Amino acid sequence: MSWGIIATWRMALEGIQEGVKCLQNKGNSGDAIEKAIKMVEDFPYYKSVGYGGLPNENGEIELDAAFMDGDSLSIGAVAGIKDFKNPISIARKLSGERVNCFLVGQGAEEYAHKNEFERVNMLTDRAIIHYKNRLKETVDKGLSPYSGHDTVGMIALDSNNSMVGGTSTSGLFMKKRGRTGDSAISGSGFYVDSEIGGATATGLGEDIMKGCTSYEIVRLMKEGYSPQEAADKAVNDINNLLINSGLRNAILNLSTEKQ
Repeated sequence: MSWGIIATWRMALEGIQEGVKCLQNKGNSGDAIEKAIKMVEDFPYYKSVGYGGLPNENGEIELDAAFMDGDSLSIGAVAGIKDFKNPISIARKLSGERVNCFLVGQGAEEYAHKNEFERVNMLTDRAIIHYKNRLKETVDKGLSPYSGHDTVGMIALDSNNSMVGGTSTSGLFMKKRGRTGDSAISGSGFYVDSEIGGATATGLGEDIMKGCTSYEIVRLMKEGYSPQEAADKAVNDINNLLINSGLRNAILNLSTEKQ
């Protein structure tokens, strides 16, 4: 039987290597995904995920994560959770809940506390320095604060042909408090169906959510597109849609101004 694991960005490499060990030993895809993403979350120098992630505009670390089982289509997700280590593990725990499987903010923190997940201050000295430097640059030079939002997203297939997807991120650097992007949203930041395939997304969540991009990729694979063809088509379609809608808005605004 075949198996495999794939992820976004260089920061996932060491986690992928651990996930490979799990899958080689006939471990399940859920364990492989959780182990791999936890390694990314725990490394303090990855600025867009977990411990050491970059803060919101108030200097707080708010984390989003999601876990999806491709056999049952069960989903667990958290958004805007603060001061808890490894939100991917909390999301996986939530995927076992029939209802109340997506929790945000204080509700997610209460759930994590009741289920004895480890509470940790996720804000590092290094992240504070980045925050203060960017704050000064934004004031002095008028720069946009929104940079550094690379989500870790993974899909794993085990030797039993079961697939799992997972995501984790600290979101946009200096985002508004409570802002949630695509990473925790089913169909946008992730989607997986063991009978077809899976996809996760990385980039600006506000745009990705407009096209339900991950679900669209899986839907196209069901129609017969290869993974690469499906990804290319879904991304190109939403890109063209956004460009065209932007042009329409510009024309409408210009027309309004002339009136």
